[in-house]
Amino acid sequence: MHKLFLKRRKTQNIAEKTLCVLLRLTFACLCVLLILLFLPLPAKAAQTQIERTPLTLELLQERLHTPILREGNLTVDLREMVIDLRPENATFRDAFYQLLRKELGAKPLGLDLSQSLIQGDFIGSDLGLRTPLYAQAMSGDKPRGVYAPIFTATEQEELESLRLVCLQSLAIALPNSRDCRSLLGTDLTTSSEVSVFRGSLTLVQTRFAGEVQFPNTFFLQSVNAQGATFLQPTNWTETRFSRSFSFKGAILRQLSNFHGSIFFKKANFQQTQFQETANFHGSIFLDTANFSQAIFKQLAKFGHVQWQGNADFSNVRFANQAQFTRANFNQFLFLTEAIFEQAVIFREVQFNQPVNLRGASILNQADFSDAGFAKAAFLNVPGLTFNSNQAKILGNSGEIGKMFSIPTLQGNQNILRNLGQNFRQQQQVADANKLEYTKQQLRIKELSHLLVATNINSATLTKLINLGFSAIQAQEIVHRRIVQPFRKSSELLTLLNIDVETYTQLGDRLVFAETLSLGGWLLQAWNWLALSLLLLLSGYGTNFWLVFGVGGLAIAYFGLLFWLVDRCRRLHPAPIIPTHYESVAILVSFGFITFFSLLAIFRSSEQPWLTLGCILIIIVPLPITLIIRLYQQGRYHDLMDVSYFTEDGTFRQLRLLIGRLPVIPRNQMFRERYMYLLWNRRWNWLNYYDFSLNNLLRLGFNDIRLRDEHLPGIIATLAWYQWSLGVLYITLVLWTLSRTIPGLNLLIYLK
Repeated sequence: MHKLFLKRRKTQNIAEKTLCVLLRLTFACLCVLLILLFLPLPAKAAQTQIERTPLTLELLQERLHTPILREGNLTVDLREMVIDLRPENATFRDAFYQLLRKELGAKPLGLDLSQSLIQGDFIGSDLGLRTPLYAQAMSGDKPRGVYAPIFTATEQEELESLRLVCLQSLAIALPNSRDCRSLLGTDLTTSSEVSVFRGSLTLVQTRFAGEVQFPNTFFLQSVNAQGATFLQPTNWTETRFSRSFSFKGAILRQLSNFHGSIFFKKANFQQTQFQETANFHGSIFLDTANFSQAIFKQLAKFGHVQWQGNADFSNVRFANQAQFTRANFNQFLFLTEAIFEQAVIFREVQFNQPVNLRGASILNQADFSDAGFAKAAFLNVPGLTFNSNQAKILGNSGEIGKMFSIPTLQGNQNILRNLGQNFRQQQQVADANKLEYTKQQLRIKELSHLLVATNINSATLTKLINLGFSAIQAQEIVHRRIVQPFRKSSELLTLLNIDVETYTQLGDRLVFAETLSLGGWLLQAWNWLALSLLLLLSGYGTNFWLVFGVGGLAIAYFGLLFWLVDRCRRLHPAPIIPTHYESVAILVSFGFITFFSLLAIFRSSEQPWLTLGCILIIIVPLPITLIIRLYQQGRYHDLMDVSYFTEDGTFRQLRLLIGRLPVIPRNQMFRERYMYLLWNRRWNWLNYYDFSLNNLLRLGFNDIRLRDEHLPGIIATLAWYQWSLGVLYITLVLWTLSRTIPGLNLLIYLK
């Protein structure tokens, strides 16, 4: 009995489980059904289920006689129609164009073809009113053989606006434009009739199975083709859009030709798909042009385009070549996060405002050859994706490197490295060095911020409050850094009481890093000082002429000092002073060398006054102090009537004196070789510059040194001080030459 009971119990449990599974499956199916019933259909599915009405002549005449009012304008409603304009339906096609042209030309009626299917070629220019663009015809003065159409005063102003465009820029961009030649009076015999579309044209989600032709058409009202699909080529050559133009979300599967068109108002091509060649060559955008999120699968032609407003190509994908040759960007060009899979060409382009390449991807080649940049223009490239081993950026040597702008070093070191390597591979050393200089400028900016700004991980509660945080915010910061130190500024926004306004105001005044010890702070301060000197005195080894100017100024200055201490010793009892000729010669030569050295500094340094101040701090205080002390204590020693300086009398030649010291040895044989300078020679003043050149550059015509007998210690100190500076200077010269000579530069950096 017990076994039978257990068997029945087991069977009952299995049945219950099976029933539960069936109930769950039924419930899941019901949920899926409800979701499918209540969720909206996708756009494509909804579009395919639109019931379109075939357009007949009777229906067309009815719609023409009963226009609807849309946005304050009368519009012919041909929405959700099937319009057959194929050759086999020629009778309807001819009547369709004739009836529409008659009504649309007589009064400014709009035409709405939204969600319609157009079968066959759509010759849109035949719907407009053909009229010459002579100024006399528009104003009502009928010249012989030309009739004057009846336009309202507003419409005449719209047509006349084309003349202003021709006078300003179109005559340069499109000198062969037919209407421009007529309007400017250069060719009155040319037939320049234009098809004037007086009302608005609405093509929202319209599907064109054939070609669309709107060449040489003047739209006086807006054109809206959002979501339209063009299966065959479209022709908008030399078309004028007086009002807003929208191709947002449109799909153009074949050639789209906007050659020589003019967009007077905003042109919207956002999310448009150009699946074949897009030709905008010679077009003019007088207002903002929005191509954001568009896709160009084939060649994109934007050569000779005039961009009078902002050009927005953000998030655009160029799958093929993009040509912007000889375009003119008068306002901002946005290429934010754009993708260039093939070459993009900006040859001979004029940029008048910054170009934003933030987050863009250059996968092949970007050519900026002969591009012109106004003073306010530059290439903003933070976050740029660019691999110098696979892609290239081309530009004029010595110019393109100056155009790159990066606001911070953090997160952009790889970009600077790749850009520098790109120009080194092309042997454009000046451009690579300019990028290296930019990198070090950003680095010193970070070091300055690290040394001066407040470290949020070590600041006291009182200091945080004095900085601008409230007491609650400061306490929250202290509690947060106990748990985990701050590593980046964005972590401030994770705190409950920190708002965006506080973050914006105080974020730049804080340092988000580990707390520096005294030794660490001193090490960073030394790095800052050394880097500052390298930037000011040599452009971080990238500017040879700057180094040349610094050396020339130091050589002239110390040469004058050595002449002074050697030739101006005393006035009594027996005066030891230089001749008038020697004084004039040394002062004139000093002024001459100083002038050209300062010229080199001011022409090559980005901060010439800081560079000059740095040089003066190094070479002026200690030498001047020594000379003042020398004249205060006077000179009372033997050999007062001979020079402190001696020259090697065995050779007279140009020498490279790398291992030379400023004082002669004590050996008697050397004393016999080194002879005192001759004061009674007119060219004696040159020897002091020679000695200064020997000390600083290790190069000279004679081996001139200080004597070792009866020599004041101050003069020896002065010579050794310059010699020590010379060790640093010759190192700086050799380092700069290694970075500026193309062959040696490639040997060092392209390992």
